Amino acid sequence: MEVVIVPDAKAGGELIAEAMAALVRRKPEALLGVATGSTPLPVYEALADKVRGGGVDVSRARICQLDEYVGLPAGHPESYRSVVLREVVEPLGLGEDAFMGPDGTAEDVQAACEAYDRALAEAGGVDLQLLGIGTDGHIGFNEPCSSLASRTRIKTLTQQTREDNARFFDSLEEVPHHVITQGIGTILEARHLVLLATGEGKADAVAQSVEGPVSALVPASALQLHPHATVVVDEAAASKLKLADYFRATYAAKPEWQGL
Repeated sequence: MEVVIVPDAKAGGELIAEAMAALVRRKPEALLGVATGSTPLPVYEALADKVRGGGVDVSRARICQLDEYVGLPAGHPESYRSVVLREVVEPLGLGEDAFMGPDGTAEDVQAACEAYDRALAEAGGVDLQLLGIGTDGHIGFNEPCSSLASRTRIKTLTQQTREDNARFFDSLEEVPHHVITQGIGTILEARHLVLLATGEGKADAVAQSVEGPVSALVPASALQLHPHATVVVDEAAASKLKLADYFRATYAAKPEWQGL
């Protein structure tokens, strides 16, 4: 696991966007896994700027969803399909045919989960999966005590996660209780995992995930098991890391040819 400490969210967004752009330059049809929420927005904004400026051609790239609410209509403004189309797909100039995600409105939700897991494999697997982290250490919607071998499945949100997400709705009551999420085992199959965390509120979760034991209680700690995982954090999110100075020194001495 590589830990990169950046000055602020904008710098983190630019760093990750350039890693995505470099991937697409090498592999134009790359499958990019995206996360929702406020944290990754600087990434998408920086990548869209590169596309508009001619720095990268993403016309053959594909975008896939990490998770989805169960029961929200596909056109609901807070369904993650709508969010990803609005914040990622459209700004990159892509059409819906470049997008894939689970069906949170399916009559048989479990079958939809299994179908999405198969679809990711049949698409050749995710080349780079962008992740956020919850204040309790969750990734995707894999809440604490999720199996580290779990596949795409239905999960019940904790009260804390529903409260964290209520800011996107008119009230807490509108936040669904259930979601479809890529499982930790599914996430770990991506070729490159990139976790972005910003703000002091994520500091404890980052420290436990990076420096603590691998534990289902802290789902993001599973990134320690991945051969190519990168954790990008701003100074506030890095404030609880005991080895922060070591991480800074390691990144400063990193050869340019290694990339992110």
